[in-house]
Parts: sequence; structure tokens; C-alpha cells
Amino acid sequence: MLSSDEKFVRSGRVRLWAQRFGRPADPTVLLVMGTSTQGIGWPDELVEALVTSGRQVIRFDHRDTGRSDSVEFAAHPYTLADMAADTVAVLDGYDVTAAHLVGISLGGAVGQWLAVHQAARLHTLTLMASSPMGNNPGPAWARAMAGKSALTGELPPPSARFLDHLMSSAKAPRTTPSQRMDADVQTWRVLNGDVLPFDEPAAQRFVEQCYARAHNIAAASNHDLAGRRWDDDRRASLSAITAPTLVLHGSDDPLFPPAHGEALAAQIPAAQLEIVPGMGHHPFFSPGLTERIADLIIRHTS
Repeated sequence: MLSSDEKFVRSGRVRLWAQRFGRPADPTVLLVMGTSTQGIGWPDELVEALVTSGRQVIRFDHRDTGRSDSVEFAAHPYTLADMAADTVAVLDGYDVTAAHLVGISLGGAVGQWLAVHQAARLHTLTLMASSPMGNNPGPAWARAMAGKSALTGELPPPSARFLDHLMSSAKAPRTTPSQRMDADVQTWRVLNGDVLPFDEPAAQRFVEQCYARAHNIAAASNHDLAGRRWDDDRRASLSAITAPTLVLHGSDDPLFPPAHGEALAAQIPAAQLEIVPGMGHHPFFSPGLTERIADLIIRHTS
């Protein structure tokens, strides 16, 4: 693996772990991970491909994940805007004025927020497995879990298999670290989708690494609480985005079906939509997809 520069940066009262690869003089690609997932969810192979192509790459742990500080959410609740401020703090920590931002899922929502409210910090925007930041999927998901259809005009809920997994997972025993890790691996399996192969040993290694390096593994669930907080800044129109935008979405995404990516691309002026055949919600445990994602990012940030 390439050598890196690790540091802690401060965002208000929160300290964030960050890691930089490549030459500081090269254009910066900032990788922003999804809900409850550590920055190492961006695989080393992706990072190395981007660095080899002449880019500086930064990844980091969101608050409440990995080596970054955990937050007492009841006392100090936070929102998408706060997570966007964390992202800017990481850029500032490495003296980066603007970056090519690549965000997956929640990271895509962070990218949208920055593209609307702090456009000068972005050169380009790549949104993977994401949904419009103003979309509140909660009610539709709840109706789907209750066996009721979504309202006309709403984006579709997660797949039946994903919803079934949520319900069965909630009932499964998680009293030991082994049980909790096994449950996490099965969640990654479901998020992989049903079309492309799933590299279970790779997912197992990743989950074990996450448990080993986290200060407070349970704190990551605070992201779900933050996702339910809705402020007006999150409802801002995506038509204000001026950064060249690539929307990458899997045809077999069980969490955000392809209509979410299509809606996202439709709302952002001149956005390019790439539907990746067979890809699920998280592409990095499916052999061959990391290389394809890297190629698409390199092309978009050139």
C-alpha cells in the first residue's frame, strides 16, 4: 500500500481522523463514506488507482465512526450540515482549497449539501448510490415494511429482501462481538445486491478491521438519528449545483433503487448518469467493480 499522511483535524468540538495519499501538489480527490461506515470503507485498491493516475487522495472517519470522536447525540445532536462542516474541516486540515468530491450514500448527500451551499470548495462532484438530499425516505420505507405501497410521486422504497433483512436482523441475537460482526457481514451481503458475486472473506476482514480500530463501534448508529433531522438547508434546490456532476448508481441497489439515481441526475443541471449493471448499494465487495469505479472517477476528474 502507498505511504500516507495521517492526522487528526478539529471540527468544532469534534476531532476527526483523516488520511492523505499521494503528492500534495496533485489535484485532490476527497472520498466521503456513507452512513455509519469508516473511511477505510474506501478500499486501498481504489485509492492506489487514483494516486497512480496523478491525484492526491484523502479519506476520513466521520464523527461517530472509527478513530474519530464519538458524540453524545442527546446532548449534542447534529445534522447533515454539521457533517458537511466536518468534511470542510478535513480539507482545511490539509490546506486544500477545493477538491473533486466523491461521496457514496450519505457521503453523496454531504456532497450535494456542499455543492449547493459551499460551491467554491468543489471542482467536481461524483455521487454514488445516493438519493436527493431533500428526499425523506422514512415514511415510504415504514409503509413498505407494513406491506403498504408508496404514495404516487415518492421515490421507491428499498427492496423487499432488504426490508426483510432489517426485520430479521432486529430479532437476531447480538450479544457477543462475533454475533455482531457476523450480522454486519450479512448486511454487507444484502447491500451487495443479488446479481454480482459477493466477496465474503473481504467483507469479513473489513468488519473485523472496523471493530478493531473503532473507539466506540455503537456510536455509528447516531448517523441514523442525524439522518432524521430535516432543516431547510437540506431542502435547497439541486438546480443550484454548478459543479460538473457524475451520478453513479447500481441497477441492483437494494437500498436506493435506480429511480433515486435517476431523480438525482434529473435535478442537477447537466449531470451525467451512469447506471452500473448488477451493482448494489456498496460496490467494493464485488470483484472487478473497484477497478471500474476508479476508471469512472478518473475520467470524470480529468
